[in-house]
Amino acid sequence: MTAARHGFPVWAPAAQSVEVVVGGKRRPLAKDEATGWWRGDALAAEPAAESAGVDYGFVVDGKGPFPDPRSRRQPFGVHDLSRDFDPGVFDWTDGTWRGRPIPGSVIYELHIGTFTDEGTLDAAAGKLDYLHDLGVDFVELLPVNAFNGIYNWGYDGVLWYAVHEQYGGPEGYQRFVDACHNAGLGVIQDVVYNHLGPSGNYLPEFGPYLRSDSANTWGSSLNLDGPGSDGVREYIIDNAEMWLRDYHVDGLRLDAVHAMVDSRAVNILEELEVRVAELSRRLGRPLGLIAESDLNDPRLIASRDAGGDGLDGQWSDDFHHALHVALTGETTGYYADFADPHALAKTITSGFFHDGTYSSFRRRHHGRPIDTDTTPASRLVVFSQDHDQIGNRAAGDRLAATLDDGQLAIAAVLTLLGPNTPMLFMGEEWAASTPWQFFTSHPEPELGDATATGRIAEFARMGWDESAVPNPQDPATFERSKLRWDERLTGRHARILEFYRAVIALRRARPELTDARFATIDVETLPGGDGLIVRRRHTAILVNLSAEPRQFPGFPPELAEPDDILLSFGRHSFEDGKLTLHGHSLAVIGQSRGDWSYD
Repeated sequence: MTAARHGFPVWAPAAQSVEVVVGGKRRPLAKDEATGWWRGDALAAEPAAESAGVDYGFVVDGKGPFPDPRSRRQPFGVHDLSRDFDPGVFDWTDGTWRGRPIPGSVIYELHIGTFTDEGTLDAAAGKLDYLHDLGVDFVELLPVNAFNGIYNWGYDGVLWYAVHEQYGGPEGYQRFVDACHNAGLGVIQDVVYNHLGPSGNYLPEFGPYLRSDSANTWGSSLNLDGPGSDGVREYIIDNAEMWLRDYHVDGLRLDAVHAMVDSRAVNILEELEVRVAELSRRLGRPLGLIAESDLNDPRLIASRDAGGDGLDGQWSDDFHHALHVALTGETTGYYADFADPHALAKTITSGFFHDGTYSSFRRRHHGRPIDTDTTPASRLVVFSQDHDQIGNRAAGDRLAATLDDGQLAIAAVLTLLGPNTPMLFMGEEWAASTPWQFFTSHPEPELGDATATGRIAEFARMGWDESAVPNPQDPATFERSKLRWDERLTGRHARILEFYRAVIALRRARPELTDARFATIDVETLPGGDGLIVRRRHTAILVNLSAEPRQFPGFPPELAEPDDILLSFGRHSFEDGKLTLHGHSLAVIGQSRGDWSYD
């Protein structure tokens, strides 16, 4: 139902007066002292006006008008009036969609603004058949909530309930999710509940949304446990339920939960999981929650019965770091600890590399072990690339910019054929030549200048060449980050794309590859750390990380002929029953015949 039909409700517990501005006139609202909510009389609109939406805003204690904190549309930007929107009007056609669990599925992360030339939800919907054919199970969208400016990564959102107008607004979002479900794809929405953007945040005008005594890297912390925090927590949980209920989304990715300060006995993540589980039962389809966390705390993904928060998964930065170092040799900053030749093997078999070990980057011990007997490996979302690990490099360069095809194939196999939940970043599957850089479009010159200056200073402290850091406010930075879809059909790009398709198909064909029990995984690091043998019951993955030939003597001992190789990339040879993998190559060996070979 719309705000107008409900009398324009708004939570402003400390306000002395609240008025709604609609049709150029002010109408006073009445306060419920017990709850802090203000409401007026429902607005009777003409059918034509109702279908177009009603523009409105709030004047709080004489200041404003401000947009509705729960605005569903901001057609004129985040500093202007909100527009009424009824999500129930949309004619959904996904009635046969019953959803699927996220753990163990293949996720594809994308940014609406750079996924296509048009940068809209409708244009992205035109690529869904391609993603389905690739073997993807879920698309994960970077934040789409309303932010100031035209383009942005999405993490500067200030109106969490509104869909960015340039992407297509809320109706465009409904069309996209409906199309995904009809294409057999689930949808995960990235949401940001740990901070708000630097421009257009009017929440403090309404209530105690922010803490004055705590801040994180991106701004003031949300008030999750102080006076008035009940209303703030409901604001977050209601938003989560909105995506899952009104927009038929299948799961949420929670940004940087380690930045959510909450000292309550029942923290916000556990409370959110309980509410989402209840909604899942009512809707009759699986709903999932995945967190980004820097804590390496397995309680996040442990069941509530075991004293955990019960989330379905968390991103695994340790896997990314270990794989990145093994492939690139980069050991600066937080990569330093992962120079350990056994880092990748430990991460695959134990979940976390830092599980109580000393972190040189943090200059302290970090993390705690995962109970591998009770926690499935599929609770960890793994990736060789994602928006952060590419976009937060000075030039936003992808692995394809510096690695050869064999190394890219190794990254694909170790990510996709492990026991975890694999995630790809858009364009990775065809070794996209386009970078993915940090871009903003702040209309305020001073904010734009501060963003550009701060970005350069940040990388200068890390030893990067300042001249390599693009200006995030330059429109060219945004434009060069858009995928070039035509390149996927030729040369190197077509070869890598075909390999990704084969790897995902093999993942589906071999049940042992998706077995999420840690006990079924054995990883051997070869002397010198230049190779791996990953054993999964009837299948083994042999990887040569070095540029030189590497012999795998006597493995497997029963190997009689090359037909036992299910999948390979690069050159391999047999002599006297011994397998040699040449530089940056791999072979997946199993007990049934296969003919996928990429030389």
